[in-house]
Amino acid sequence: MKTAIVGGGIMGITLAYYLARAGVAVEVFEASAALGGLAGPLTLPDGVEVDRFYHAILPSDAHLNALCAELGIADQLRFKETRTGFYYNRAIYSMNNIVEFLKFPPLGWIDRLRLGITVLAAQRVRDWQELEGVSVEEWLIRLGGKNTYQNIWRPMLAAKFDGDFRNVPATWIWSRLVRVKSTRQGASQREGAGHIIGGYITLIKAMAQQIEAAGGRIHLATPVQEVCIEGNRATGVRLADGVHTFDAVAVTSQVPIFKRLIPGAAPEYHEFLGKTDYLGIVCPLLVLERPLTGYWTLNITDERIPFTGVIETTAYIDPLLVGGHSLVYLPKYTAPGSTLSDQSDAEIRSMWMENLHAMFPAFDEATVRYFLVHRERYVEPLHGLNSAHLIPAVETPVRSLFLVTTAQIYPALTNGESVSRHGHEAAEAIQRALAMPVAVAA
Repeated sequence: MKTAIVGGGIMGITLAYYLARAGVAVEVFEASAALGGLAGPLTLPDGVEVDRFYHAILPSDAHLNALCAELGIADQLRFKETRTGFYYNRAIYSMNNIVEFLKFPPLGWIDRLRLGITVLAAQRVRDWQELEGVSVEEWLIRLGGKNTYQNIWRPMLAAKFDGDFRNVPATWIWSRLVRVKSTRQGASQREGAGHIIGGYITLIKAMAQQIEAAGGRIHLATPVQEVCIEGNRATGVRLADGVHTFDAVAVTSQVPIFKRLIPGAAPEYHEFLGKTDYLGIVCPLLVLERPLTGYWTLNITDERIPFTGVIETTAYIDPLLVGGHSLVYLPKYTAPGSTLSDQSDAEIRSMWMENLHAMFPAFDEATVRYFLVHRERYVEPLHGLNSAHLIPAVETPVRSLFLVTTAQIYPALTNGESVSRHGHEAAEAIQRALAMPVAVAA
């Protein structure tokens, strides 16, 4: 079956890899001049290549670790013990062991006990659908109390959702607490995180080589203008040079982009797709001469700070692997319609620097090698209360047309582990829909 795959990000390449491995003739069409999408690389002014956005691999990421081994790049994985901190009331507090936890100023001993109960309760949830109709605010207050909610959770939620999280279900915090717990391994419960040398593009290139070795083709700088639909069946894709016919088409873009690519689909399906929206992001990369905090993640509970957190990836990436730089990502997630996305790079830099000086009085701007601002409109799918039925399926109402997108990963987090796993599962679903045999794992 000759199948077109629209999108050369980690989702599209993973999907193409598993389909090609199963004998499907695939062609990948990527609009940009390089593979990777949101997981793609950025070349700094000095020529060093780094991840455009921040990513981390955990020792518990079983699918991703197995995929690296299968591709022969497991030796490129590196893991390191890391630290997490909280910025509260203009001070930084380490939160990496029970002693530090018990000393955290905003929480009394009852609050600390209830916070621990919240984390344990998340681990015990087996059916996430039980949390679909419970707001994140209600769930956190019920388990942890109002004081913990006001001092810890509410400001973090406000930062993540750009102020409005009234319709966010408890599944959102549940999935994060489960993943955060998985960073802590062994009896010591020390936190660890890792990366692939060279970034996710190392993984993507390894899969791309296997796709081409299996006879698949990858087209860069080749945007798809439209998915052609005739008689409610996908028949190919329209490119700048005309229509190319295929037996099936799989689109791996975000839902609003997919919707624009299928003008020939039924109005009812367009209306359904219009109910999926996303958080955007404004994410400056601060490239420094030396470390800023030493923490992998610094959670911010101060609503005066415009960015959501301080993510220092060189807390687990050896700076020598990234040109001797210290890499700090300063993301701000933006709600639909946010004006922050329209501000200039200079305005973002001025605002971010002012707040960095407020957070770190000893911060020396002379240590900044580069300050690079990146924006994306569609980054994290938004799921409201009792809205799982609005998640679009891999098989669409149009025959031979498939949608493989991050909106389907819910309630898991959008990361390399969940995306690569979903790409694998979607490949099997497409094989079944195309009446092809699916290999059964031993």
